[in-house]
Amino acid sequence: MGAALGVARVGVAPLAPLPRGPFLATWLAEGRAGEMAYLHERTATRLDPRAEFPWARSIIVVALAHPPPPPLDPEWRSRLTGRIAAYALGVDYHQRLAATLDALAARVRDAYPAARCLAYVDTGPLLEREWAMRAGLGWIGRNTLVLDRRAGSYFLLGELLTDLEFEAGAAAADHCGTCTRCVAACPTGALDGAYTMDPRRCISYLTIELRGAIPLALRPGLGNWIFGCDLCQQACPWNGAVETPWAHELTPYLPNLLAMDEHAFRARYRQTVVWRTKREGLLRNVAVALGNSGNPEAVPALARALASDPSALVRVHAAWALGRLGGAPGRRALEAARRGDPDAAVVAEAESGLG
Repeated sequence: MGAALGVARVGVAPLAPLPRGPFLATWLAEGRAGEMAYLHERTATRLDPRAEFPWARSIIVVALAHPPPPPLDPEWRSRLTGRIAAYALGVDYHQRLAATLDALAARVRDAYPAARCLAYVDTGPLLEREWAMRAGLGWIGRNTLVLDRRAGSYFLLGELLTDLEFEAGAAAADHCGTCTRCVAACPTGALDGAYTMDPRRCISYLTIELRGAIPLALRPGLGNWIFGCDLCQQACPWNGAVETPWAHELTPYLPNLLAMDEHAFRARYRQTVVWRTKREGLLRNVAVALGNSGNPEAVPALARALASDPSALVRVHAAWALGRLGGAPGRRALEAARRGDPDAAVVAEAESGLG
């Protein structure tokens, strides 16, 4: 069935309470959800979908493969290019997975006309990695992603709740062993090596979910990532060394992005998952990446953003980046912001950059 649907794997599992209640409670109490307030909601359903959908008896999990990321461009600083996570390439994966799940539901109803089905694509209260593991799609690795020995981790998960009853399959064994390459590859220290993560330090969280200012201490670790991150996946030996066709959509020229107004952002990203960051979130990230480049050619774009961008959040990060890059043109832009910007946070960042 998986090949017919165009997915890497399909698995099924009977619904039962997940023994993750204490872990989830502690994880939330420690504040690891950060600004993801929705994770505090519907916790009973996360642990057992039948709390909200009492008719459901089983879950079908599909893994939709996406292309691996291109390798790091060692010349990104001179080229002033950013990096976007590979799963974001093309049309928003929610649309692609929803279509796949609709096709799967149609097949289920062809075989069982009275069957009831409900699809989810990471928008509902399901602990999808737990269910993927129970459905035999792989194990949850040290990088906290579902891993399969053949498919690695370059896939997206979608689920179909159904009132059909299926028997439990064989769960995959853990094959991480003593490997800690993913932990070493994370520049912000989000992974602790014990199969858990602090999302508040994860580049994907910082560039997508976080809506405010990126913590100062973590900004250098972002490198040139402007949406998501693939580093822990690229380091994983189960993903192997894959030759990937270069996708320029994943390595955009940063000064052009920083110049986008709302209309340009909408035209470029409305049908993609990058839309989730909104314009000011993406341009905030772009400013940080330009600051990390060490390239004085980034100064004009940053100076323009500091002088005229409508978002104070973008201007704050442009000021930080100019402070990192230094030089007389950047100092002039910071001095103008220090004297004339109406936002106190921008003024403070400009003063810091000048210092």
